[in-house]
Amino acid sequence: MQSIVDSLRKQGKIYKKMQEITPKELGIRNKIKLYKGTDIKGNFWVIFAISQKSRLLMKDVVKFEEIYMKLSIFCKHSFKHKIIFIDAPICSKAEKAFNDMGWNIK
Repeated sequence: MQSIVDSLRKQGKIYKKMQEITPKELGIRNKIKLYKGTDIKGNFWVIFAISQKSRLLMKDVVKFEEIYMKLSIFCKHSFKHKIIFIDAPICSKAEKAFNDMGWNIK
């Protein structure tokens, strides 16, 4: 979590509260790290950290959007900003789909 906070701090994003949500709490089996944060202005942020070896494809975009919906229901509110950290290569169509859905890819 510290590496994510440091990379966001370099971009000028400061959070007053950051909480990790385990995939088990949402009832999913994916290897993903989920964070819910509140910035100093009071806006809610969701941060996904994905580490995988294979390329991220369009089917993964749908899967992560479903996880986002479950997280919104779990937290009982909608998030204003969505950030996704990806270590794997990403398909150009998947990248465009993430951008169209409002995700910020890092």
